[in-house]
Amino acid sequence: PYKWVKENTSDKLMDTACRNEYFTFQIAVFASTKTLENIHATYEKSGFNVTCFNLEGIDSKGNPFVKNVHVEQGKIQPLWFGVDVPVNALPGWHYMNVWITAANSGPQKVEVAFYVKKRILEDRGDSELWRHSRLRWLNSTMGIDDKVVAPYKPLQVQQHTITASTGTVTLNEAGLPATIKANNLAVLRRPVDFIIETDAGKEKLNTTPLQFTKKTGGKIAWESVASNDQMQVTCNGVMECDGYISYSFKTYFKKAITIKDIRLELPVKKKEAQYFMGMGLSGGLCPQTYNWKWKGPQDACWIGNTDAGLYCELRGASYMGPLLNLYHPAPPASWYNNNLGGFNISTSGDTVITSATSGERSVSAGDTLRFDFALLITPVKKINTRQQFLNRYYHNGKMPAPAESDLQSGIKIINVHHANTVNPYINYPFISTDSIKAFTTRWHQKGLKVKLYYTIRELSNQAAELWALRSLGDEVLADGNGGGYVWLREHLGNHYRPEWFANITGYGASDAAILTSGDSRWYNYYIEGLNWLVRNTGIDGLYLDDVAYDRNMLKRMRKVMDKARPGCIIDLHSNTGFSKGPATQYTEFFPYINKIWFGESFLYDKMPPENWIVEVSGIPFGLMGDMLHAGGNPWRGMVYGMTVRYPWYTEGINCDPRNIWKVWDGFGIADARMVGYWDKNKLVTTSDSSVLATAYVKNNKILIAVASWAREKVSVKIFVDWKKIGEQPTKRMSAPFIEKYKDAARCDKKEPKEEKRGT
Repeated sequence: PYKWVKENTSDKLMDTACRNEYFTFQIAVFASTKTLENIHATYEKSGFNVTCFNLEGIDSKGNPFVKNVHVEQGKIQPLWFGVDVPVNALPGWHYMNVWITAANSGPQKVEVAFYVKKRILEDRGDSELWRHSRLRWLNSTMGIDDKVVAPYKPLQVQQHTITASTGTVTLNEAGLPATIKANNLAVLRRPVDFIIETDAGKEKLNTTPLQFTKKTGGKIAWESVASNDQMQVTCNGVMECDGYISYSFKTYFKKAITIKDIRLELPVKKKEAQYFMGMGLSGGLCPQTYNWKWKGPQDACWIGNTDAGLYCELRGASYMGPLLNLYHPAPPASWYNNNLGGFNISTSGDTVITSATSGERSVSAGDTLRFDFALLITPVKKINTRQQFLNRYYHNGKMPAPAESDLQSGIKIINVHHANTVNPYINYPFISTDSIKAFTTRWHQKGLKVKLYYTIRELSNQAAELWALRSLGDEVLADGNGGGYVWLREHLGNHYRPEWFANITGYGASDAAILTSGDSRWYNYYIEGLNWLVRNTGIDGLYLDDVAYDRNMLKRMRKVMDKARPGCIIDLHSNTGFSKGPATQYTEFFPYINKIWFGESFLYDKMPPENWIVEVSGIPFGLMGDMLHAGGNPWRGMVYGMTVRYPWYTEGINCDPRNIWKVWDGFGIADARMVGYWDKNKLVTTSDSSVLATAYVKNNKILIAVASWAREKVSVKIFVDWKKIGEQPTKRMSAPFIEKYKDAARCDKKEPKEEKRGT
């Protein structure tokens, strides 16, 4: 930095700090004559806890680690240090020596002296970005524990049966599910099986008794060991309070043998295996047979219906977040097996078997293979239709504030995007916290909630910690070929990847983001930042747009938000651009979000009903959603209780939901019971299978949403099961006028009504 050049170098540093401050400073290591290997730092006479963020830390899972840092000849490596000044520190001068050592060079001493003032910083200095006190957030473990996460109840164990809020699992001696129940429905036809097959057939293993290794309300863990004269298989399983089950199978080979296949089989009852998505297939009806080889961003699947289902993800890759356009890792090596592995579906009688296979391979004595996978019972929660119909979203990126007249439509939640005057900088809202707090306070007074765009995938160049993060190499900021906005070229030079760029209208500033790496300590910073935002600005939750982190982060986020401000809301947005559908990639998030907004690049007019129900509606998972692309299809959307968000306009296309909301309010849909065409005890049907209907029942009234997937005009009759409703049949129904949606009409008992396609 020019400041260092101007002031010359020194082996002494003097500064001031406050009591309770997290005090930070830099030391630069210059490799003047040779490459310096394995840099270390030690502290003499410090009296306080000292950390060098470049040399050590705590990862996103809460595990401590040490970094091996080299400095190439002619290069400078900044080292960022943090000193934890206690609140009871004695005012006055404090001294310490920092010794910097390389494996191939002698130690160098830097004398550090700082004067501690009497002033106490209640927030450690976090409200003043220039202090860089927030660097300690990189090593935070906030939210990492085995506690129960709302809204789930503590797990219960009785013998080998584990009961969660979403279902029940009974384990066999091998540690695998013998039975899985969701909504009291048995999902499996027979136990899940992990099979090792040789030329002699399926290997028979002798199993030791199952042992539980952890029992808490939020997490149950177990271990089972099985062996024969050729191999030993150790199964480690963990079930969490939301019905998520993770497995690791470690296979140690005692002899050199040829493996024909190692595979995971999920035998699902055909009655429950109505729909399928993933492994190269968009959401739809479950095929009788299917074969797939590793390709594209796919590593998971879901099979089930709206009452019960099972999600499965094959794990073990270097990156385990959602497979977005920015992160395309190699498949899990053990499952992939040089593309000999794959996935298939077969049907036999009343059983649908999904098989993840790894194919043939030869192993030597002493080899170990590890196969990881995870299961999730669905639905993950009970659908809350009341919240769907009451919590209407205002979502306008450039103009986050609604007009006073907009409040009459019943909007209740404002999503504040980035690149506007309230929240200008992508994923770094800390520069504009005053404007965010003022905005939130204003709309709270009017009875609305405010949620903020805040994720991780890319980071604004306006981040105060940019240079500290840059000094960490590619740990937080991803490597790349540089380029992009001129500021990035001038200041960063290379070894970065440019992403989002925006000129902030009305703000007089630009935002040039760069790509972050995958799992890193920035996750810990993000959690602390979220806690700080909720407590200091009053936001009511987050709007997530194609995030890169995994479900462990969602759990931490939910714990932090619920503690700081109970009732916080998370909605998740994604598109179809990078996979066959975002529902597969984000299923493991569903226990901890409130709403989905999957719809960017969705072609609603071309999607069959089974695609709507699985990938758009959220209903099989206990969620509901909104439409997006080109205004969606308002007629079909109403079958699933969906509209677009206001004011999500597309040029030349009407997608204003307010006229439909008026009908909702006139009927009182928030207090109604929703019974869709997918329900086993459906209340309304039609005479044409391509025309579907959903009933909303409230007291002695019924509202029916009818939508057509027919290719041509069709004339249909509507059949209502009045006995199930508990009302006397009516001879006539009326259809209210809804502007730009449909004309008013009356439908007599014996007179069919012709409707245009899509209405």
